[in-house]
Amino acid sequence: MTGKRQLQKAQTKEKITVSALKMYSENGFSTPTIAIANDAQVSHGSIFVHFPTADDLLIYSIERFSEEIGNELRMLTGSDDIAELLGMHIDVLIRHEDLYKRLIKESVYLPKEARSTLIAIQSALSFHFMQALEKAIDNGNIKDVPFHMIFNTWLGLIQYYLMNGDLFAPDGSVLEQYKDSLIKYFLKLIEK
Repeated sequence: MTGKRQLQKAQTKEKITVSALKMYSENGFSTPTIAIANDAQVSHGSIFVHFPTADDLLIYSIERFSEEIGNELRMLTGSDDIAELLGMHIDVLIRHEDLYKRLIKESVYLPKEARSTLIAIQSALSFHFMQALEKAIDNGNIKDVPFHMIFNTWLGLIQYYLMNGDLFAPDGSVLEQYKDSLIKYFLKLIEK
């Protein structure tokens, strides 16, 4: 009986987490826990059985998102082609565009533990990006510019488009619409 109860608790926690991520994506990180409970089709009190505070739910959910996107970014391992790497990065972000955009926009308002997840996501990308750039620089394909400048320029470009997506692509995904252009013009900046 204990195993069945624990399984049920785990399933409820999962439902709450999935709903929280969905609601944060749609409405922002200030989404009330009652809205998350309604979406998960659980009682409001169930949330607090699993997460003592709204911040605990927020932190757990964002850490979960970070793990998920981090696992996808690990798939970038082994790509030596900068254009391919950039395209794969954008593809990962497209799958999580709404939530990632919220994380960028609202990170300054989040608890410290939740803000650190954005750094973890960027660190996962940075590792693979650096490996590909080092090979490209060694092969003479990329300008010898400090890595952090190239990487931060790419992140800044992506984040600028995400933050202003309503201007660039009001009816859809800004990353889907501008993927090829972003890659093409970024490569023009860094290639010899």
